[in-house]
Amino acid sequence: MTTQAVRPDRRRDTIRYLVMAALVLVIVVAFVLLVAPAGHAAPTDPVTPTDPATPTEPGGGGLNVQINGPNGAPSSAIVTLIGITLLSVAPALLLMMTSFTKIFVVLAMTRNALALPSIPPNQVLAGLALFLSLFIMSPILTDINDSALQPYLNGTMNFDDAVTLGSEPLRTFMLAHTREEDLALMTRAADQPNPETRDAVSLLTLIPAFMISELRAAFIIGFVIFVPFLVIDLVVSAALMSMGMMMLPPVMISLPFKILLFVLVDGWGLIITTLVSSYRGG
Repeated sequence: MTTQAVRPDRRRDTIRYLVMAALVLVIVVAFVLLVAPAGHAAPTDPVTPTDPATPTEPGGGGLNVQINGPNGAPSSAIVTLIGITLLSVAPALLLMMTSFTKIFVVLAMTRNALALPSIPPNQVLAGLALFLSLFIMSPILTDINDSALQPYLNGTMNFDDAVTLGSEPLRTFMLAHTREEDLALMTRAADQPNPETRDAVSLLTLIPAFMISELRAAFIIGFVIFVPFLVIDLVVSAALMSMGMMMLPPVMISLPFKILLFVLVDGWGLIITTLVSSYRGG
């Protein structure tokens, strides 16, 4: 009986301790909640407002892009942008508006006429065509630099006038080497009226007409180059047939004779001289 009476007393004491601990915890939390806002709500000195800034850009706002520098010359950022743009379109301009296409096609056809499909390689032919094009176009490039580029960089000419004057030497070069039939073909294809003069032809019509004329001239030169090598192939084939050596490929016999003939007549010199001379008249 004594043991059973003691256990309820211990339980009551335990419950009493838990209740007291809970009350203490509630009091502490309430104290923290009351003190914390007071610490964060401490008054601060007001900040004096500043006057609004006066707008410095004339015209009441808007976007203003400075194309020219203080001395009238174009800014370095604009020159860099124009240079990057020209570098990106340089391959297209090289193919469409210079003598590169004609020279490269003639050199490639010469290689095929010799029955050497990979000698010289394409890199060599492209490099030779590039430097020959620079040699042929050097007077035109000099004219563009003197009449348009340098005045624009010096600030004595605006961008529109520089583009107009710079395109005139190229227009003159392309008109001098473009057939009227090709100009008429592209004009009819564009469904445009016939221009009154050759100078009135737009660049959109002149550039493809110039390329067609260049390809035609390149194929004519290539045909002339093919003829002597074709004669050598016919002679070698007839000789092999007469000797009954029908299983022997004629190319194996004719190739040394082609190379020998090409070296004896200085073939590369003749072809390059012909290509350069074809542009001297214009």
